[in-house]
Amino acid sequence: MKKITRALLALALAAGLFGANHAVAQKDPDVGGAPMYPNKTIVENAAASPIHKTLVTAVKAAGLVDTLSSAGPFTVFAPTDDAFNKLPAGTVDTLTQPENKAQLTKILTYHVVKGKISSKDLAKMIKKGNGTATLTTVEGGTLKAMMNGSNITLTDEKGGTATVTTADVFQSNGVIHVIDTVLMPN
Repeated sequence: MKKITRALLALALAAGLFGANHAVAQKDPDVGGAPMYPNKTIVENAAASPIHKTLVTAVKAAGLVDTLSSAGPFTVFAPTDDAFNKLPAGTVDTLTQPENKAQLTKILTYHVVKGKISSKDLAKMIKKGNGTATLTTVEGGTLKAMMNGSNITLTDEKGGTATVTTADVFQSNGVIHVIDTVLMPN
C-alpha cells in the first residue's frame, strides 16, 4: 500500500497536481501538424505552419514581416489556407500584386490586435461585455468576439464570421488564434 501511495504522490507531483504553487508549463498546440515554439516570433511560427502558406505570402507582399517580427506584443487571428480559399477565385492573386499593397495591408492588419490576448482573456472580456467583446484592430476597425458554445467566434465589420479553431498559440511577441475565415474591414 505504501508503494502505491508513493507512486500516486510522485505522479501527482510530476503532473503538477500537488499544491497550488506547482505549475505545469503548457505546451503550445501544434498548428497543421507543425510544432509551434513560444520562443519564436509570430512570423517564424507562421512560416513553419503548413496551413498558413497563403498568410505568410500575403504578409511578405504587404511588407509586414518586420512589424510582426517586432517586440509587439500582438494578438493575431490567423486565417488558414482553407480560409483564403473561401474567397472568390483570383482574390489572393489580385491582392498580392504590388499595386494592391495598401488594400492587402488593410485586410491583414484588420486581423491584428495590440497586446497579448489569450482565449481566457477573450472569454472574460465577452462575459464582462454581456456576451460581446469589441476589439480594436491595428487597422483601426473593430471586431466583435462572442462565445458560440465553447468556441470563440469573431464578426467583422461586414457581418462575416470566423471561428477560432486553434487558440492560444503563444509566441515570443504575442499570441496567434487560428481562424477558419478571412475577416474583412469596411
